[in-house]
Amino acid sequence: MRAGNENELTVLVDRLRRDRRRDPYAGRQAYSQAAREVADHCARLIDAGGAAVAVPVLRKAVDRMTTALMYMDSSSGVLGNDLAHLMELYARACRAAPPRPAGLAAWLVRLVCDGPGWPDVILREWAPALGAKGLAEMTRLVKQRAAVADPDNWHQQWTIRHLREQLAEVSGDVDRYVAVLAEHLVSADQYERAVRVLAEAGRPADAIDWARRGLAEHSTGHQSARLRDLLVGLLIETGDPRAAVAERRAAFDQQPTIDNLRSLLATVAETDRDETHTEWALTVVRDRVAQQPGYLPHLIDALHHIGRDDEAWHTGLARLDELPARQRVELLHRRQQGHPADVREPYRALVNAHLLDPHDKRRYDTAITLLRHLRDAYAATGETDQFVKYLDELRGQHRRRPAFLAKLDTARLHPAGRVPAHGSPHGHRRVRPLAAST
Repeated sequence: MRAGNENELTVLVDRLRRDRRRDPYAGRQAYSQAAREVADHCARLIDAGGAAVAVPVLRKAVDRMTTALMYMDSSSGVLGNDLAHLMELYARACRAAPPRPAGLAAWLVRLVCDGPGWPDVILREWAPALGAKGLAEMTRLVKQRAAVADPDNWHQQWTIRHLREQLAEVSGDVDRYVAVLAEHLVSADQYERAVRVLAEAGRPADAIDWARRGLAEHSTGHQSARLRDLLVGLLIETGDPRAAVAERRAAFDQQPTIDNLRSLLATVAETDRDETHTEWALTVVRDRVAQQPGYLPHLIDALHHIGRDDEAWHTGLARLDELPARQRVELLHRRQQGHPADVREPYRALVNAHLLDPHDKRRYDTAITLLRHLRDAYAATGETDQFVKYLDELRGQHRRRPAFLAKLDTARLHPAGRVPAHGSPHGHRRVRPLAAST
């Protein structure tokens, strides 16, 4: 690397210094640009075989940016992404030109245990650079910290556990990794990691056992859904499709949501294609709606999912006010495709409901969108004149809402060549002629 390039890189890294007294919102774009320029320069260095030169530069860049973010606003996530990219490049440079293992190990431990919580340290990305000596040193340092950690200090306990789990993971010892995870099981995610490593090690029975244990402790939530997907997949792979379907039915029985229905029917389709599961699921969700009306949107979605659109329409129309706004419009839009006459009155009711809702700041815009759908429904039945009549009635009902009437004029919902009943082709306001001057 030429001296000129070295000087240029030094100048760029110096721009990552940050005065803590400065306005946290000032200069964020320029700072981000500097971080990206450092990253670009270092990436080119690594590609050109200069990783040994990039290693100390990237260490300095990561340290400076880590400190700077303590005094800058990074709520947009841009600066955090820039730091994560620098960290990835530093790991890549270290893999290509490993620094002293003990020093790298000590830096990583300090960053996790004493740092502000960023950037993330993903140990498997650093393991090749650390080698056996570096990993052993990290293990020693973590044990040392664990011995003096305050048991009531959440941060200390979490960072030590986080590093211990990662050290066990990269060790390649499956039983060690699972044992470390088992020391502090507080989420379905930890069970999922144990299941994955056991399955990858060719131990499906142990993986299934861990998945069942995890779901017994954590039966709901997105992490549990991923764990259940793993369990169902393992059951199918090991030749027990009935158990796989039973897992899906149990989940649906507990929470008859559309997502659980999709998962159940997908598993049924993959295994026995028994239609009785569909009827059973509909019975479950109907019964749940009777007890908890909040499940009504899931019933509507379920009916649509299995192709019972007519039943979904009549069920939803009878309780339209209980559906979320998005689902009301979706229900009407679906019905409009084949039965435009059916949606006219419901659309009119929705328009009126939005116009009269004082808490909806976008009520007029929403009403205009609904009116466009309503216009299309009238046009599909050849009754455009009825829509024009309705618009004129709407103007009269809401003549004291000039903001809405202005939006209505701008939307130009009348058919081409038709003039609104108030007499102005461009707006609801009449223009008075100027009085003659005397």
